[in-house]
Amino acid sequence: MNRFGPYDQNPLFAELYDYTPVYASRADVSFYVTAAGRANGKVLELGCGSGRILIPTAAAGHDCVGLDASRNMLARCREKLSAQPPEVQRRVRLVETSMTDFNLGESFALVTIPFRGFQHLLEVEEQVQCLLAIRRHLARDARLVFDVFHPNPQYLHDPAFHEEREETPETPLPGGRRFRRAWRLAAYRRAEQINEVEFIYYVTHADGRQERIVESFPFRYFFRFEMEHLLGRCGFRVAALYGDFDRSPLRNDSPEMIFVAEKD
Repeated sequence: MNRFGPYDQNPLFAELYDYTPVYASRADVSFYVTAAGRANGKVLELGCGSGRILIPTAAAGHDCVGLDASRNMLARCREKLSAQPPEVQRRVRLVETSMTDFNLGESFALVTIPFRGFQHLLEVEEQVQCLLAIRRHLARDARLVFDVFHPNPQYLHDPAFHEEREETPETPLPGGRRFRRAWRLAAYRRAEQINEVEFIYYVTHADGRQERIVESFPFRYFFRFEMEHLLGRCGFRVAALYGDFDRSPLRNDSPEMIFVAEKD
């Protein structure tokens, strides 16, 4: 089962997503748009969310299907799409369903899972179901491209991260509102390779009313060879592995693990 519960528990989270600077400035958009340009055909993006990557991909001229389990995030994506030229809108189809159980009745030249969407799948059974569903939808010579974070041992056990840490300075929102964001790791579940993450939003409304809202979710982390074995179990081979969106090799201090996989 796909876990995007927080976005549908409070519609404000979908709006705040697009205004969070660390997301808006993330260097992955050009990486995935370039990957779409190298593919010879339609793109399927799993966990497309509000369209942060999907819409620029369509604007670059590529036909796309965006899949997400969150109704609020897809509503946000539709709202943003409506501001695009008609030809961009025609290139996009949105599907509300889980990334572990989908059958779209077509094949794709490229399947992507940007911004660590695969890490919302907590159980091995879910991960396998997702990869097998992707494999069924890949055309011949197509590729799967996705990123997960490269685990830093300090973030996986240090109790100092139980304390709130400011991440986003006060940022304006439409309607005279503003917000800032902190984060913390509420719990370490090391035996399951899961961290319980909390994002804490402090929202000031136009009338001066203040609100504290907590978005919490479990997040699975993976190690390199665990992921390679998981891909191999599901009929993939790793064609390339990067440590960041500049396509640099994976090193000890790399922040990301970006896998490019093909059918074995």
